Amino acid sequence: MLNQKDLSSLLKGEVVDHYLLIRKFEVRLTRQNKQYLNMELGDRSETLNANMFDNFEEICNSFKNGNLVKVNGVIDDYQGSKQLRVASIKAVDPSENVSIYDFLPKSLRNTDEMKEEFLRRIDSLSDYYLKTLMKKIFVGERFEKFLTAPAGKSWHHGYIHGLIEHTLEIIKICDLMCDIHPELNRDLLISGAMMHDFGKTEELKYDGVFEYTDKGKLIGHIVISAMIINDEANKIHSFPEDLKNCLLHIILSHQGKLEYASPVVPKTLEAIALYQADELSAKVNAYKNALSTQIKVESKWTNFLNLASTDLFNHGITPELEEQINKTLFD
Repeated sequence: MLNQKDLSSLLKGEVVDHYLLIRKFEVRLTRQNKQYLNMELGDRSETLNANMFDNFEEICNSFKNGNLVKVNGVIDDYQGSKQLRVASIKAVDPSENVSIYDFLPKSLRNTDEMKEEFLRRIDSLSDYYLKTLMKKIFVGERFEKFLTAPAGKSWHHGYIHGLIEHTLEIIKICDLMCDIHPELNRDLLISGAMMHDFGKTEELKYDGVFEYTDKGKLIGHIVISAMIINDEANKIHSFPEDLKNCLLHIILSHQGKLEYASPVVPKTLEAIALYQADELSAKVNAYKNALSTQIKVESKWTNFLNLASTDLFNHGITPELEEQINKTLFD
């Protein structure tokens, strides 16, 4: 493990002498038409905008996204946003024994606990066909990839083990909705929750900088998930066609709108329930992450978030107070 402070803990004026991961870099021009190097450098806690104004030509020729580097510089801010001013940067030698996995953000939840919880959810299914289907899909290498994958590049659950964390959140929300609305088919909805983002195990690569695979760009996780369901269901003798179609519909409509890349809009109770559960899990996680990483210097407000179409306010109410405030009829 690295023995260095997290970037997120460093304040303006503090010296940076860190191993960091290059997540993005490009040459830009100042207003005076002078070239400078703009980068996104990060550890597992935070990614910062970083600029280098001199002696960067060699870097451009030898570095690429996903490289590990040793950086010297200082924490600065620009228009209220925290950034890193780089003095020097060099490639990491293999003898320094620094692993790229030390720089990938990871879920705070225990992976073994999430795995056990997920398997219990499969065992709790009562429908023979859906339970058999889930057990055929969540096994072996495919299940291991599901346990490891992020749920996205950056916006929500964008960290190792983020996909199973996100999936379990949705399962819990859907389970609660079934208690409130017994008309919902619990097994169908929970199976849809389990499979809705399964295709991200093939859509994303996460052995360094999180990026889309060729298959992910060409097909997308929604269709990948649907293809896996269709293939595996067809191997189960007498799998009901209506049941398969309803499960496929949940997957194909789970992003809610055609303009959000769903091939169809939700047209069943289970489909609309999953869409809203997915939205709730994703948005709360994304906003929570933004409040911890995008707060302006000496402010309670984040930077403007394009994906949220707003900035966010950190009200500062402590968790102890929230325990009293957030009592509901389900407690």
